[in-house]
Amino acid sequence: MGRSGSRVRTCYQSNAPMSTREENIPPMMLAAEFRDAFMGVAEDYAGHPRAVYDYGKCIRILMRTHGFDQEQATDYMDFTVVGSYVGAATPIWVQRIRYSDITIA
Repeated sequence: MGRSGSRVRTCYQSNAPMSTREENIPPMMLAAEFRDAFMGVAEDYAGHPRAVYDYGKCIRILMRTHGFDQEQATDYMDFTVVGSYVGAATPIWVQRIRYSDITIA
């Protein structure tokens, strides 16, 4: 619960399919609360569109809108948001890092 006393609510809303190539393509799911963290759209192996969000921006949004500190926002994001599976249209949460920070074994 944030300092304001309101409960955090992450809403998924259906969006129209991104393509009409096939009638059986499910709609993409959007996380309304994280609109400002939206990066674009990716397709999975089956061609289903999935919304892509910047994980770090989502953390900052939670801190700003709900009064969470970074640890609280990260815990909430990891457990409640990233940990929620809503089917094939589940959004993708990207943690941005520099390529030079990757250690190749």
